Amino acid sequence: MANGPNYKVKFRRRREGKTNYYRRYAYVVSKQIRFVVRITNKYVIVQVVKIDPKGDITLAAAHSIELVKKFGWKGDTNNTPAAYLTGYLAALRAMKKNINKCVADIGLHVPSKGARIFYAIKGAIDAGLKIPIGEVGIQDSRIKGEHIAKYAEKLKNENPDLYNKLFSKYLERGLNPENLPSHFDEVLNKIKSSGG
Repeated sequence: MANGPNYKVKFRRRREGKTNYYRRYAYVVSKQIRFVVRITNKYVIVQVVKIDPKGDITLAAAHSIELVKKFGWKGDTNNTPAAYLTGYLAALRAMKKNINKCVADIGLHVPSKGARIFYAIKGAIDAGLKIPIGEVGIQDSRIKGEHIAKYAEKLKNENPDLYNKLFSKYLERGLNPENLPSHFDEVLNKIKSSGG
């Protein structure tokens, strides 16, 4: 680590790898409402945030655990379909508060093609929110979890022990992973009918 009279210690959140202050500055100067997506090891968290000098104000939010508790989701809470549904739910709540346009805030995530973060944003766009993202490699089949269902079906035939091990949580919740796309449609319809 550098030292001496001219060395400046970086901000704590920068040292911890939590905040990119260059990107944050760009958001503050733009004064636009942000569609903030964060993915943890277990959950997807989506917030619609307005910048304020005293601190950010959250206008609408959705958490993937709500999919389980309110809408009967039986899949994982941080996979691609869960990211899409969480983004969709957050967008419905934002539009209830007359928010129609946002900019995407992906934080420190690397913007690689096909990343789950972009599926959450795609969910918001499909719900009616205007968010410019460009070409990010979104595949419609992955939205419903068809890739998970195909892998589960293949694994069930080839290696039943590994199938039971990898998809144990799905099976505990009463969902055969091969039926994930139809279950996704059920939950999406529940979210639409609830209005957020």
